[in-house]
Amino acid sequence: MQVIITDAWMAKSRAFHLSGAKLILSLLGLSFVLMLVSAGLYHWVFLKGAREGWPIVGSLVRLVVKDEFAQRDRYMRENIEVLAKKLGEMQAKMLQLESLGERVSGLAGVNPADIKIKPGQGGALVNGRDLTLQELDATLADLDLLANQRTDVMTVIESRLFEQKIKKMMVPTQAPVHDANLGSTFGWRIDPITGRSALHTGLDFPSEPGTPIYSAAGGVVVTQEFHSQYGNMVEIDHGNDLITRYAHASKVFVKKGDLIKRGQKIAEVGTTGRSTGPHLHFEVLVQGVPQDPQKFLNAGRHLPATQVAQAKAPAAQR
Repeated sequence: MQVIITDAWMAKSRAFHLSGAKLILSLLGLSFVLMLVSAGLYHWVFLKGAREGWPIVGSLVRLVVKDEFAQRDRYMRENIEVLAKKLGEMQAKMLQLESLGERVSGLAGVNPADIKIKPGQGGALVNGRDLTLQELDATLADLDLLANQRTDVMTVIESRLFEQKIKKMMVPTQAPVHDANLGSTFGWRIDPITGRSALHTGLDFPSEPGTPIYSAAGGVVVTQEFHSQYGNMVEIDHGNDLITRYAHASKVFVKKGDLIKRGQKIAEVGTTGRSTGPHLHFEVLVQGVPQDPQKFLNAGRHLPATQVAQAKAPAAQR
């Protein structure tokens, strides 16, 4: 394509040669320029009309703004309704958690009345009208406070349950010898050596030499020595002035000061000291006074009652 441009007197002329590609690029450039000019004029007219209050332009601007605000309001209302629904579900779960906390606190021995908590609230979500952002924010604040209070309650309950578990682990309720019959029981009996009546201060468990001896509860070894009466002896302190004694062992695997776990192997059955045969002599002392170990073992239900009743080995062991 050839374009010729001349002046008014036809004295000068200039020719331009446009190929197909150049023509298309020229048209695209011209269209882009026209679009920019149109957009600038449109923007300038609307701004000037809105600022100066032109009748037609001002009405159009107000209509556009009104529609935009209506869409925003509808969007906000829909989102508030969704949040309110989820907030209601959270309140229901908090009430369930409160009920569960009361039941668990009873098991832990914690009186909920002793813990100051704010009663559950949330009437704003069930009043049958649309919520405002202020009401939504206030309800969220109440839920946050309630959640913190429930956390405090659960922390106290967890602490109490842990304390009870520790105390239980420190009470000698586990049998010191597994699958062993019970020989001499606690109380008065005829001494197998002197033949006279004497107080037997523990329980005897006749077993084969080398049978493992286990700690009846967790604690700290306070004595590990050879005693003229008890032979190889171990004493474990469980706190609260409660001590267990394991006597006549052939081998001992712990020493004074060791921290012992419940059910840990501490020695093996033997016949050292004042003994007439291989067995474990097991004692429980509270404030230094011998107690009947069978009461503790029965509390742990580790020795069936039928086994205890039928187990009557010769009273020739201590």
